[in-house]
Amino acid sequence: MSEITKAFKEAFPASRFIGKKYNDSDRVDGNFGAKWGEWFENGWFDALEKIEGVLPDYIGLMSDAHDGKFEYWVGMFAPANAAVPEGFASVDFPEGSLGVCYIYGNEAENYMQEERCFNKLKEEGFEPLSEWCFERYNCPRFTEPDAEGNVILDYGNYIK
Repeated sequence: MSEITKAFKEAFPASRFIGKKYNDSDRVDGNFGAKWGEWFENGWFDALEKIEGVLPDYIGLMSDAHDGKFEYWVGMFAPANAAVPEGFASVDFPEGSLGVCYIYGNEAENYMQEERCFNKLKEEGFEPLSEWCFERYNCPRFTEPDAEGNVILDYGNYIK
């Protein structure tokens, strides 16, 4: 079973998330792995990585606070004033603080841990906000397994 190895506060600049939005009907076998495959096959991350100042991590952004319908976005965070390339959509985020958890374990066990992270942040004395959360696929934490074959997937929420 995966474990939370770290929970901490991180400053976050005003940002524009640029990506593509999906919903529950886009799931295959209960997850969005097929959509991530499309991103790599179509070179969509390559297009976003050309944006000046884009942050290097790939992001799975989630919310169920908009009309009560679950949204799952794949994309990247860019500077707040970044132009949105054709074929992509965006969500703007204000400057703030994030509560971040590192989930350590086998890659497959690390997914769908947003509720565990939310609860861990509360246990640590943070006040997580529930409108948006995200998975941050950081290189090398997520891309280079350790000797046991485990990786770290970051989960984050805005906090008060």
